[in-house]
Amino acid sequence: MRVSAKSDYALRALIEMATRVDGRAVSAEELGRSQDIPHGFLQAILADMRRAGIVRSQRGQSGGWRLAREAGSVSVADVIRAVDGPLVSVYGLRPEEVSYNDTADVLQHVWIAARSSLREVFERVTIQALADHELPAEVTRRTADEDAWQPH
Repeated sequence: MRVSAKSDYALRALIEMATRVDGRAVSAEELGRSQDIPHGFLQAILADMRRAGIVRSQRGQSGGWRLAREAGSVSVADVIRAVDGPLVSVYGLRPEEVSYNDTADVLQHVWIAARSSLREVFERVTIQALADHELPAEVTRRTADEDAWQPH
């Protein structure tokens, strides 16, 4: 799996919103500056997340962007799906929609297993956990394995 710039930027913007102790709306310009995200790109990402019900915009002098839900109820998977679509796709199709001949049909099982594995991490990690730097134990265990840090 390759994490897109859209997903990375979206998550960083949400972490920035979640760490605001005053809970006030934050402008896209401020989010972009604080996380070094190009403004035009960020605006499109925020619009995607608004359509998904993750953020909301507020107009006016104290306007900007804020979380539409509690940070603890928004998972990394929710964000990736909002800005990039399904966690795993095979040439644009969901793994369960792909069909192969008898020789290669085992590949579908690999794609399903990969999606399941990604869900185990992405659906357990919330924006609040990221903002608090407190990952779930099962995620932390995966990063404790030295092999996880090695490029293959």
